[in-house]
Amino acid sequence: MAVTKEPTLVIMAAGMGSRYGGLKQVDKITETGEIIIDFSLYDAMLAGFDRAIFIIREEHRDVFREIIDERAGRFMNIEYAYQKLDNIPEGKVVPEGRQKPWGTAHAVLSCEGMLDGPFAVINADDYYGPGAFATIYDYLTNNSDDDKYAYCMMGYKLENTVTENGTVSRGICTMDEKGFLQDVVERTKIGHHEDNICFTEDDGETWEVLPEGTLVSMNFWGFTASFMNELETGLEDFFETKVPENPIKAEYFLPTVADKLIKEGKARVKVLETSDKWYGVTYPEDKEDVKNALESMKDKGLYPSKLWK
Repeated sequence: MAVTKEPTLVIMAAGMGSRYGGLKQVDKITETGEIIIDFSLYDAMLAGFDRAIFIIREEHRDVFREIIDERAGRFMNIEYAYQKLDNIPEGKVVPEGRQKPWGTAHAVLSCEGMLDGPFAVINADDYYGPGAFATIYDYLTNNSDDDKYAYCMMGYKLENTVTENGTVSRGICTMDEKGFLQDVVERTKIGHHEDNICFTEDDGETWEVLPEGTLVSMNFWGFTASFMNELETGLEDFFETKVPENPIKAEYFLPTVADKLIKEGKARVKVLETSDKWYGVTYPEDKEDVKNALESMKDKGLYPSKLWK
């Protein structure tokens, strides 16, 4: 059954790049001054999205508005939500010394009151590819909740997501025979080893090969409006169970919420496969590789020489 509201694109841009350093979400990446999110917005617009909500820190508002409003904002409806450390359940307090944001699920909850239809969620500093946006837009416009929530996630081939400049963290996906997500196992150190892509859990003492074509989560999700209520309920539980264990660093993650709803039988998460190559700046050395890839796509005519003319 088709949904009745147009999907919104939600862009998580409140985090600082801990390994990269600095506000990499607005770091110019091409000769003509585009940033990575320009390409995602452009691809999303062509796929059918006409509204985007940026989740940012309030102190970064002017930086984002100057860049985004003057470019994509001339072609799409751009709005902003602010992830705040004190946006927590009533009766709870921010632990003394806590500065780290509360995680991706808490970030999306910052959009409370702004989402009453289906929405996709992405990271601001990742390049996902045009095919992925077209696929998820189609799913969100043609599926709705029935006896279970109808969610989805873009699955990328592992070999299309790794860097030559170090190890990466990826969520390895397991699906059932119908392509619905069963489990996501986070492997925090994946990289090239000899002639394979492998992961290590003992700082490189031993390596385990991951097969070619292994699907991984790159934090590109699709949800119905029902997810917002589940996020709010889950935040209460997070503060009851996880924050006391690790008050300074505990984080509330989107995959954790999705996994819980799957295990409870409340949601189905369809894994939508894409052959698009993912690009991101995990390490400073990655920037030149991403720049070269995007400039090459322009040269091949996959993108105009200047995105927002």
